[in-house]
Amino acid sequence: MNNKTLYKISYGLYVVSSKRGEKINGQIANTVFQITSQPPTIAVSINKENLTHEFIERSKVFTISILSEETPMKFIGHFGFKSGKELNKFKDVNYKVGVTGAPIVLENAIGYLEAELTNTLDAGMHTVFIGKVLDAEIINDKEPMTYAYYHKVKGGKAPKTAPTYIPE
Repeated sequence: MNNKTLYKISYGLYVVSSKRGEKINGQIANTVFQITSQPPTIAVSINKENLTHEFIERSKVFTISILSEETPMKFIGHFGFKSGKELNKFKDVNYKVGVTGAPIVLENAIGYLEAELTNTLDAGMHTVFIGKVLDAEIINDKEPMTYAYYHKVKGGKAPKTAPTYIPE
């Protein structure tokens, strides 16, 4: 079986964020998808080892910032390859607090969604968090970054905690 066939599935690149009390955290995610339009419902797959997973589990809210193609690799690396357990990822990053109280990354974002957790699905190493969209805004009309663009044009790699990681 050729596991690299999975790379042909279309994905985007997002910052998924949440909160735990006064603490906030966010991470890069590529597995975000719309479940229904009425009511507007979205889902995201998060590795159980990631701090954002714990924050979503406890607070029952999450945000998704849709990244533009112009997003620098340094920014992606900051949210994708560093742990919120070791640093405040939101220091010096343009964000706002949304209606759920969770942070919304505005820097490099073309739009965002805020959701309240309605269900979860245990997917082994990951949890699929399903949420009802409470708020959503388009920030600008730039092109969203696809995961294919991230790999081909930006030379990006999947971290070991990503749902799309395949060992070489």
